[in-house]
Amino acid sequence: MTPTPTFPIEVRGSASQPLGMSPARFLRDYWQKRPLLIRGAFPDFEPPLQPDDLAGLACEPAALARLIVHDPRRDRWHVNSGPLSEADFARTPDSHWTLLVQDVDKWDADVARLLEPFSFLPSWRVDDVMVSYAEPEGGVGAHVDQYDVFLLQGLGQRHWAISDDPLAPKAFRPDVELKQLATFEPTHEWLLQPGDMLYLPPGVPHDGIAFGGPCMTFSVGMRAPSQAEMTGDLADYIADLLPDELRYADPDLKPARATGEIDRAALARISDALPFAAALDETLLRDWFGRFITRYRNAQVVAPLERPLTDAALKKQLAAGASLLRHPWSRLAWSQGKGSCTLYVSGQAHAASPALAQALCEQRAWRPSGPLDELELDLLRTLVNEGHLLPRKSRRQ
Repeated sequence: MTPTPTFPIEVRGSASQPLGMSPARFLRDYWQKRPLLIRGAFPDFEPPLQPDDLAGLACEPAALARLIVHDPRRDRWHVNSGPLSEADFARTPDSHWTLLVQDVDKWDADVARLLEPFSFLPSWRVDDVMVSYAEPEGGVGAHVDQYDVFLLQGLGQRHWAISDDPLAPKAFRPDVELKQLATFEPTHEWLLQPGDMLYLPPGVPHDGIAFGGPCMTFSVGMRAPSQAEMTGDLADYIADLLPDELRYADPDLKPARATGEIDRAALARISDALPFAAALDETLLRDWFGRFITRYRNAQVVAPLERPLTDAALKKQLAAGASLLRHPWSRLAWSQGKGSCTLYVSGQAHAASPALAQALCEQRAWRPSGPLDELELDLLRTLVNEGHLLPRKSRRQ
């Protein structure tokens, strides 16, 4: 039986091997897989710029800078986004604050040279060198980055705590402008000295605090666009290439069997019309198109009721013979999936029975023909309170 390989979380680096190993081994065993602390990654490291230089850069109008101050007694955080001024620094306390400046490598050639040891990575993968300066106890709180980062200690000492527990909770605090973790229980803690470097793959909770005095950290961050960003940009790129005369077409259209239904034939035509729709499963394609087509070319948005109706109030009106009139600006469609039916109303999706969904699409003024169950009543109340269905009293009253 082949023994399971072990991967040390702490190694020692050298001038010839800043990673403490070959780049090939690092990429195979650690890159985007597990954290690694490299002691002495940059022996006898001397920071390429001083705290005063960083503060001066933070005052430049085009600089991306944040001054973060923590009030530990009340556990409140204040974020001042740049450009900063000398007065901002004059108001800082003696501890519990940090300055972050992004893209420092674009401003300072000496800082840019810190990227040379990372040439084993594709250059387009590297984003920037962010520099942080902190007074004692300064930091930004426990958080998670969605990209790879190398944290090189440049001045003083910083206490780092991380959690490599894959099940660690990652919910954010609702009361802080920064995306801080609501709970953080570290599994490893270290005190980094100048020249030490901590590598963190995406998604590892971590917290760094200046220890004993001022400290400066150089963070080499990676570019990691989200799938949402790439998909949106690709869609825009393809849209710019497509001529306007290419449109949804249905020369094979048959008489509608159910008013308002987005049926399988329509989904097949949508899939043929879109360059990358074949990659979407039917459920995703149906949901996107239902939302899209009920928003498309809708010039106005309906207004919700100022005084929302309760279930009891709506029940009473319907029992008295009231009908529900569809707002002229509301667009409806529905689709039957595997075991479920969805009613789309002006871009929003609602669970519904096929009978009710079809009836609301067919009839501009709808009145129930029998008793309603709780889900049906909840749907109708939602649509009434959102302004899509307008209660109208019976003329017989």
